[in-house]
Amino acid sequence: MKKVSKRESVRQAVEHILDNYLEMNNHRKTPERYAILKAIYSMEGHFTLDELGVKLSQDYKFPVSRATLYNTLNLFMELRLVIRHRFQGSTKYEACYEEDNHCHQICTVCGKVTELKAPVITEAVNELSLKRFRKDGYTLYIYGVCSTCQAAITKQKRKTSPLS
Repeated sequence: MKKVSKRESVRQAVEHILDNYLEMNNHRKTPERYAILKAIYSMEGHFTLDELGVKLSQDYKFPVSRATLYNTLNLFMELRLVIRHRFQGSTKYEACYEEDNHCHQICTVCGKVTELKAPVITEAVNELSLKRFRKDGYTLYIYGVCSTCQAAITKQKRKTSPLS
C-alpha cells in the first residue's frame, strides 16, 4: 500500500469538498477550478492574485484570466478552502483547510507579515462561550514595528539628533 503524504492527503480532501459542492449545486467541474485549487495548495504562505496567476502559467502551463481567478477564489472562500487577508493596502490569500486559526504580526513600517503560533490565544478563543453562535475559526492581526525597522529608526534618530 502506497503511503500518502500530508500535503497529498489535504489536496485530496479539498478536492472532495469541491466535488461535493459542485455536484450538489449542479455546477460544472471545470479543469480551471481544479488547477487553481491544486496551485493554491502547493503554495507556501500568503499569495496575491497575480502570484497565483504566474504560478498557474509558469509551473502548471495553465494560464487563466484574472476574472476566472477572482471568481474561483470567491468560491473557495465560500467553501472555507481559502482565506483572504487585507494587509497594509494589499490583498493576499492563503490556503486554510485544517488551519482556521491564524495569528499575524504586521509591521506598520515595511508591511512584513509573519505568522505566529499562539496557543494561549487559541485556548482562550476555544474556551469562549458565545450565545447562539458556532465558532469556526479566527484570525488575529497584531500591528507594530518589526525589529529590522526598529533598528533602522533608531539608527536614523542617532544620525539626525545633535550631539550633546
